[in-house]
This record gives sequence, structure tokens and C-alpha cells, in this order.
Amino acid sequence: MYSMKEACALTGMTYENLKFYCNEGLVPNVKRDCRNYRIFDEHDIKWIQSLNCLKSCGMGIEEMKAYLALCMKGESSIPERKVILAAKRESLLRSIAKLQEAVAYIDWKQGFYDDVLSGKTAYYSHLVPELMKE
Repeated sequence: MYSMKEACALTGMTYENLKFYCNEGLVPNVKRDCRNYRIFDEHDIKWIQSLNCLKSCGMGIEEMKAYLALCMKGESSIPERKVILAAKRESLLRSIAKLQEAVAYIDWKQGFYDDVLSGKTAYYSHLVPELMKE
């Protein structure tokens, strides 16, 4: 069994976030020790790690609660869970594409600046009228 502090270390979650998730019911069946402090077993740790992943996927608290409710129903809810995860996957792929475009722009801009600094290209700007490229 793990204390809150140990659970935080194992999951990379802050104490405040883990307490919030517990209070919101996102960590079901939380156990308590003789001093009434929350304690977690291996199953809890794995679920908390899953919550971190779901958060990284862009799920909000209400979506996580809905997903948890489906998980609690057991195997019969797998098709519904797959639909939710597929939608999150598509959203993540769109985000990745946007980030790749942003990185490509930065690479291009860095190359432009390198060319200007080396004298290979004359400087121009789309912002300063007298420096606009013709």
C-alpha cells in the first residue's frame, strides 16, 4: 500500500491534483489507513497513471468521470470506450499535425535568418513597408 506522497511520486501527479481527483470520485474505492489517510494499492496506481494519460489526451474532468463510469460497467462498455478513445486519438493527431507545421515554420525562419546573417540572402520583412520583398 502507498501513501498519498508515495502515490504522487509513482504517478507524477501533484498532491493537490491527486486529492482533487479523489474528491471528484475519479479514483474509485479509495482505501483509508487507521489514521483515516488515503492509501493506494497497485491497481489504484495504474488507474491514476491512466488518468494522467487521459488528461494528456485532452479529457476534462466530466469526460473522465463518464469514461470511469463506463469502465466500472465492465466488458460490456468496451465498444463505447473505444469510440471515446478513437475520438481523442483523432484530436491528438490533428494537434500533432499543427505542431509539426509550427516546427516547420520555425525551421524555415531559422534558415532564413541564417541566410541573412551569412549574407546569402538580403533581409526583407512582411511587416515593415520599406523592407517588403517585391
